[in-house]
Amino acid sequence: MAHELPVRLVLSHDLSVSIPAALQYDADDPYAVRAVFHPLDQSGTVEWFLSRDMLAQALSERTGHGDVRMWPTSDSGRDVVRMVLSSPAGSALLELPAQGVESFLRETRSAVPPGTESSRFDLDAELAQLLAEN
Repeated sequence: MAHELPVRLVLSHDLSVSIPAALQYDADDPYAVRAVFHPLDQSGTVEWFLSRDMLAQALSERTGHGDVRMWPTSDSGRDVVRMVLSSPAGSALLELPAQGVESFLRETRSAVPPGTESSRFDLDAELAQLLAEN
Protein backbone atom coordinates (compact mmCIF):
# COMPACT_ATOMS: atom_id res chain seq x y z
CA MET A 1 0.00 0.00 0.00
CA ALA A 2 1.19 3.50 -0.77
CA HIS A 3 0.11 6.83 0.66
CA GLU A 4 1.11 10.03 -1.17
CA LEU A 5 2.04 12.95 1.09
CA PRO A 6 2.76 16.63 0.56
CA VAL A 7 6.18 16.80 2.20
CA ARG A 8 8.06 20.03 2.83
CA LEU A 9 11.84 20.12 2.44
CA VAL A 10 13.08 22.80 4.85
CA LEU A 11 15.95 24.70 3.28
CA SER A 12 16.25 27.43 5.92
CA HIS A 13 14.24 28.97 8.74
CA ASP A 14 12.32 31.07 6.19
CA LEU A 15 12.32 28.82 3.13
CA SER A 16 10.84 25.40 2.40
CA VAL A 17 9.68 23.73 -0.78
CA SER A 18 7.11 21.04 -1.43
CA ILE A 19 8.38 17.74 -2.81
CA PRO A 20 6.35 14.74 -3.91
CA ALA A 21 6.71 11.82 -1.52
CA ALA A 22 5.01 8.62 -0.49
CA LEU A 23 5.00 6.23 2.44
CA GLN A 24 4.80 2.59 1.37
CA TYR A 25 4.04 -0.53 3.38
CA ASP A 26 4.34 -4.18 2.45
CA ALA A 27 2.74 -6.72 4.80
CA ASP A 28 5.54 -9.16 3.88
CA ASP A 29 8.01 -6.77 5.55
CA PRO A 30 5.75 -5.83 8.47
CA TYR A 31 8.18 -3.84 10.62
CA ALA A 32 9.32 -1.47 7.86
CA VAL A 33 7.96 1.59 6.10
CA ARG A 34 9.55 2.79 2.89
CA ALA A 35 9.68 6.57 2.47
CA VAL A 36 10.08 7.54 -1.18
CA PHE A 37 11.03 11.12 -2.07
CA HIS A 38 11.12 12.62 -5.56
CA PRO A 39 13.87 15.28 -5.65
CA LEU A 40 13.19 18.62 -7.28
CA ASP A 41 15.83 18.00 -9.96
CA GLN A 42 13.84 14.98 -11.25
CA SER A 43 16.95 12.78 -10.94
CA GLY A 44 15.00 9.73 -9.80
CA THR A 45 13.93 8.87 -6.30
CA VAL A 46 15.49 8.77 -2.87
CA GLU A 47 14.32 5.94 -0.60
CA TRP A 48 14.72 5.46 3.13
CA PHE A 49 13.51 2.55 5.23
CA LEU A 50 11.96 3.49 8.57
CA SER A 51 10.60 1.51 11.48
CA ARG A 52 6.80 1.50 11.54
CA ASP A 53 6.90 1.72 15.35
CA MET A 54 9.31 4.66 15.24
CA LEU A 55 7.08 6.52 12.77
CA ALA A 56 4.11 5.99 15.08
CA GLN A 57 6.12 7.14 18.09
CA ALA A 58 7.09 10.33 16.23
CA LEU A 59 3.47 11.45 16.32
CA SER A 60 3.72 11.99 20.08
CA GLU A 61 7.41 12.29 21.05
CA ARG A 62 10.98 12.69 19.86
CA THR A 63 12.42 9.43 18.54
CA GLY A 64 15.24 8.02 16.48
CA HIS A 65 19.00 8.18 16.55
CA GLY A 66 21.85 8.26 14.10
CA ASP A 67 20.68 8.66 10.52
CA VAL A 68 16.96 9.09 11.26
CA ARG A 69 15.44 11.37 13.89
CA MET A 70 11.79 12.46 14.14
CA TRP A 71 9.56 14.53 16.41
CA PRO A 72 6.10 16.11 16.44
CA THR A 73 5.60 19.87 16.26
CA SER A 74 3.23 22.53 14.96
CA ASP A 75 4.12 24.83 12.09
CA SER A 76 1.86 27.73 11.13
CA GLY A 77 -1.07 26.10 12.91
CA ARG A 78 -0.69 22.65 11.38
CA ASP A 79 0.60 19.53 13.11
CA VAL A 80 3.63 18.02 11.43
CA VAL A 81 6.22 15.34 12.00
CA ARG A 82 9.70 16.70 11.45
CA MET A 83 12.23 14.20 10.16
CA VAL A 84 15.98 14.62 9.82
CA LEU A 85 17.67 12.18 7.47
CA SER A 86 21.48 12.12 7.52
CA SER A 87 23.94 10.40 5.23
CA PRO A 88 27.58 10.90 4.24
CA ALA A 89 26.29 13.07 1.36
CA GLY A 90 24.50 15.47 3.72
CA SER A 91 21.28 15.82 5.65
CA ALA A 92 17.73 16.95 5.03
CA LEU A 93 15.02 18.34 7.28
CA LEU A 94 11.55 17.29 6.15
CA GLU A 95 8.05 18.04 7.41
CA LEU A 96 5.32 15.45 6.95
CA PRO A 97 1.68 16.26 7.73
CA ALA A 98 0.81 14.48 10.98
CA GLN A 99 -2.71 13.75 9.76
CA GLY A 100 -1.34 12.02 6.65
CA VAL A 101 1.08 9.95 8.75
CA GLU A 102 -1.75 8.95 11.11
CA SER A 103 -3.96 7.92 8.19
CA PHE A 104 -1.16 5.86 6.65
CA LEU A 105 -0.43 4.12 9.96
CA ARG A 106 -4.13 3.26 10.40
CA GLU A 107 -4.04 1.51 7.02
CA THR A 108 -0.90 -0.44 7.97
CA ARG A 109 -2.48 -1.50 11.27
CA SER A 110 -5.51 -2.80 9.38
CA ALA A 111 -3.21 -4.89 7.19
CA VAL A 112 -0.96 -6.10 10.03
CA PRO A 113 -2.10 -5.31 13.58
CA PRO A 114 0.69 -4.33 15.99
CA GLY A 115 2.04 -7.36 17.82
CA THR A 116 1.28 -9.76 14.96
CA GLU A 117 4.22 -8.79 12.72
CA SER A 118 6.27 -11.89 13.54
CA SER A 119 3.52 -14.16 12.22
CA ARG A 120 4.00 -12.65 8.74
CA PHE A 121 7.32 -14.36 8.03
CA ASP A 122 9.29 -17.45 8.91
CA LEU A 123 12.38 -16.27 10.82
CA ASP A 124 14.11 -19.65 10.52
CA ALA A 125 13.70 -19.64 6.73
CA GLU A 126 14.97 -16.05 6.52
CA LEU A 127 18.08 -16.90 8.57
CA ALA A 128 18.73 -20.03 6.50
CA GLN A 129 18.57 -17.97 3.32
CA LEU A 130 20.95 -15.36 4.71
CA LEU A 131 23.42 -18.01 5.82
CA ALA A 132 23.21 -19.78 2.45
CA GLU A 133 24.19 -16.58 0.65
CA ASN A 134 27.51 -16.37 2.52
